[in-house]
Amino acid sequence: MSRPRVLGPVVDDETRCIHYHSPLDVIAIRFACCGEYYPCHLCHAEAADHPARQWPIADRDREAVLCGVCGSELTIAEYLAAESCPRCAAPFNPGCHLHPLYFEV
Repeated sequence: MSRPRVLGPVVDDETRCIHYHSPLDVIAIRFACCGEYYPCHLCHAEAADHPARQWPIADRDREAVLCGVCGSELTIAEYLAAESCPRCAAPFNPGCHLHPLYFEV
């Protein structure tokens, strides 16, 4: 399976970046504004030539989260309901669910 490209200052093959690189930081987000994957909002701010835009609630069925461990693409709804990847069980950083940077709430 070919993985989507992940832009920004990625530091390993599990999508960790220079900003967030704990063992739990293993996802990348496809940004609604450009359709490109970045490990975090800071990576997008530094690398993209446009402001970030949140995914609207109506798009919860869109694949917009990449598990950096197994390469699976998850829907927004799957990701928001999970503490770990539903495909490979890799644990996700619970702090990412706590802020509305990526998805409308």
